Amino acid sequence: MDYKNDIGYRKETLKKLLYNIQKSEDLIVKALYDDFKKPEFEAVLTETNYVISELKDTIKNLSKWAKRKRVFPSILNFPSTDYIYKEPYGDVLVIAPWNYPFQLALCPLISAVAAGNRVVLKPSELTPNTSSIITKIIEKAFHVSHVEVVEGGVEVSNKLLAQRWDYIFFTGSVAVGKIVAKAAAENLTPITLELGGKNPCIIDETANLRLAAKRIVWGKFINAGQTCIAPDYILIQKNMKVNFISFVIEEIIKAYGKKIDKSPDFARIINTKNWVRLDSMIEREKVIFGGETDATTLYISPTLIEEPALESPVMNEEIFGPILPILIYETEADIQNIISRYEKPLAFYVFSENKSFARKLIKTHSFGGGCINDTVVHFSNKRLPFGGVGHSGIGAYHGKLSFDIFSHHKAVVKKANWLDLPMRYAPYKDKLSSIKRILDWM
Repeated sequence: MDYKNDIGYRKETLKKLLYNIQKSEDLIVKALYDDFKKPEFEAVLTETNYVISELKDTIKNLSKWAKRKRVFPSILNFPSTDYIYKEPYGDVLVIAPWNYPFQLALCPLISAVAAGNRVVLKPSELTPNTSSIITKIIEKAFHVSHVEVVEGGVEVSNKLLAQRWDYIFFTGSVAVGKIVAKAAAENLTPITLELGGKNPCIIDETANLRLAAKRIVWGKFINAGQTCIAPDYILIQKNMKVNFISFVIEEIIKAYGKKIDKSPDFARIINTKNWVRLDSMIEREKVIFGGETDATTLYISPTLIEEPALESPVMNEEIFGPILPILIYETEADIQNIISRYEKPLAFYVFSENKSFARKLIKTHSFGGGCINDTVVHFSNKRLPFGGVGHSGIGAYHGKLSFDIFSHHKAVVKKANWLDLPMRYAPYKDKLSSIKRILDWM
């Protein structure tokens, strides 16, 4: 078993993983429903099908991605041939979150395996049914010395982080991300952190309001708002607010019906702790739609809040639930003043038919990724990097980038012996001007 050097072996194990995922898809979908009533459509679209697509793409392209790359040599090294070798880091730790517990566990694992690493996966303890089936699938697809799943809570994560790793990949909250970064720093371990933030969604007076409402409702309330790139709050031009709210309410009812708690298409909050946190955000706010909650079923309805104070709990932290604050602006300075209160977000959305306005906002503000006239969908393109900046994350992945982040790019110069230019050797007398001319020419 040579998973470090044998590309064929890596492909075979990934094909075995693909087979076991496809064979177990119904069980995975059921596990996701049992954990927090994730609808079947969302489970297939955002979890199983996404992972299957990532696996197929990786298997197809692995030989090409892993191949050494020849690059143009420096004239200072003439004559030489220069290469970049892709080699695995070694032992990789992947810590997965609970909100997309199958996809965000398997996708980093797939890429780490593709790059030739040994992987230890820590799935979320908050989704025990999904974590259990992940363990069974991994055990069927991999030898335990190659890929191992370690289940458990915070104490298990702490024990894993106390060990030395060659690479750590973490998806989760900013607070826990800081703990992971601190643990990694002890051994100078490289990391990828996929975190979150307060993602703004700006709507100006030229936007197609009805279509914007439809796309925002989908992006915000899929997975009951428990999505790191969901719109966190709306910033809408003052004169458009009333019509926009009416369209949003209409779209919510179209999507989930008037009795949303009976809808098979609306998920639940992951646990009591998060339910209490979200429920407390609604208190003392002006709720213009929704606000219904049920602690026994961990249900919180899609809730619209009108113009909360910027100091209120709902505006102080990432919401990560089905609560959507709607704020107004009159000038671009208002937009700047609100967005600048927060750390750089993971996602950023603009709805506008004014190309220069949208372009200006995209260029002015720093964020992980985003959309003009849509939400969330940038995640689906594997040719786009996905990752944060500042407090919303470190590093980006998806597609070939995923393979690259789990690979050390090793530079090698192969020098020929048939010619040895004397320019670089001492004594250096009268050589400096010649070297400068060469460097200027380069």
